[in-house]
Amino acid sequence: MSKFQTSNLPTLLVTGGAGFIGANFVLKARKEKWANIINLDKLTYASNLQNLAELEDDPNYNFVQGDINNSELVSYLLDQYQPDAVINFAAETHVDRSIVSPENFIKTNVVGTFQLLEASKAYWQKLPLSKKENFRFLHISTDEVYGSLSLTDPAFREDTPYQPNSPYAASKAGADHLVRSYYHTYNLPTLTTNCSNNYGPLQFPEKLIPLMILNALNGKPLPIYGDGQNIRDWLYVGDHCDAIHLVLKEGKSGETYNIGGINEQTNSVVVEKICSILDELAPKENFQHSSLITFIKDRPGHDRRYAIDCSKISKELGWKPKENFESGLLKTVQWYLNNSAWVDSIFTGAYQNWIKQNYETR
Repeated sequence: MSKFQTSNLPTLLVTGGAGFIGANFVLKARKEKWANIINLDKLTYASNLQNLAELEDDPNYNFVQGDINNSELVSYLLDQYQPDAVINFAAETHVDRSIVSPENFIKTNVVGTFQLLEASKAYWQKLPLSKKENFRFLHISTDEVYGSLSLTDPAFREDTPYQPNSPYAASKAGADHLVRSYYHTYNLPTLTTNCSNNYGPLQFPEKLIPLMILNALNGKPLPIYGDGQNIRDWLYVGDHCDAIHLVLKEGKSGETYNIGGINEQTNSVVVEKICSILDELAPKENFQHSSLITFIKDRPGHDRRYAIDCSKISKELGWKPKENFESGLLKTVQWYLNNSAWVDSIFTGAYQNWIKQNYETR
């Protein structure tokens, strides 16, 4: 593995950088010349190296297939590349999957974060003083750790008590607590961000928005849990990436920053808006996409409402989202319409076959 050509940029070890949010961050970091990137990703089902194809010939980007639980590999990468920061996107994230198979969530989100913290601590403790003072460990988390809100409750703040209601949320809460403990016990300069529901390009079609877009385009039912009145705060992924970069540069060690889109929407309204956009951009004669909407039995432990109070990051760091829900959703639907080959590769299994052929024996 070679060192990077551009030495005047910071170097970041990004974990989970082939997933949805991670890939968007890596692409933006290289496009905006924020940093040189080492991308460590296990390549699970929701990861996709095709997301990062445009970086294939980038001399200041390096992909490594591997697991954050592999402490020897993580330590090697830290020693080899001497990064200025670690950003941990690596996580199992789908609530439904955590209900069916919670063990993977504990292994990756809790134990994996622990292994990453241990390796980062050992690396950080050996750094020369100037580099040691500037090092950061940034952990990407979720608003789901806070539990559920009623319609009249104030939005989640950074000091809201944790009340996770799903195995996924509990695993992320455990990881958050570990990150906090490494700051207070070992003085490791950590940062944590808790974000609301992300949406945008490159999202694996198990999540609500891409699933509804693609089902609607294929004439399949649009299943909505319960009465459809569950509320989420929707954050466009590009805005989230900008916030992460700002926290990394200017956030205070040991602090947590909530990142939200200031866009609370019920699931029903989200799906109806997707249908309206598709009626305009991909019309079918005598057909409205909303006719595909169907309501199904609610899932266990389904939180009623999430909402993020992001006044801290706004006041202290000057961040606010650029996209409103209408502009972000239009961009997202248009991206899926324009990238049918990406979609087809996931649904046909061609991507998984490609991974086996290219990485199975490495």
